[in-house]
Amino acid sequence: MDELGAVTNMLYGPGEPMQGSPMTDDQALGYMRGLRPYSEFCLVRDWIWIDLNVTPAQLAELEKTRRQPVIIFSHRVIYDSMRRWDVGDLVRTSLLHEFRDGFLFQTLNTDYVLLGQGMRKRAALETVGRIVF
Repeated sequence: MDELGAVTNMLYGPGEPMQGSPMTDDQALGYMRGLRPYSEFCLVRDWIWIDLNVTPAQLAELEKTRRQPVIIFSHRVIYDSMRRWDVGDLVRTSLLHEFRDGFLFQTLNTDYVLLGQGMRKRAALETVGRIVF
């Protein structure tokens, strides 16, 4: 598959449906303010859970830093506590540190709340690296 086709397929092609939190935007905002009042968080919708293809050596390096070969790409930011992104922006996370409660995707810096329906897909590191903001 050509480079553009691989990126297009990753962002808009079919995937395995995955359910995030059923909370409304306002409920999720209140939940996170109560759960982590001093932590950075971002609420997202229309998201894609991307399992990255990595070699055993790459996986071993990630494990040393308590990260997993997974990122989230979201087509729609709902709220970002640090105001890095505006409402409606796209966002690509850094690597997964911990996944909790079926909707809380935690990186080493930020908690991402996966709201509503999403998709799960697999992609090469090179494909994800071609997404530039």
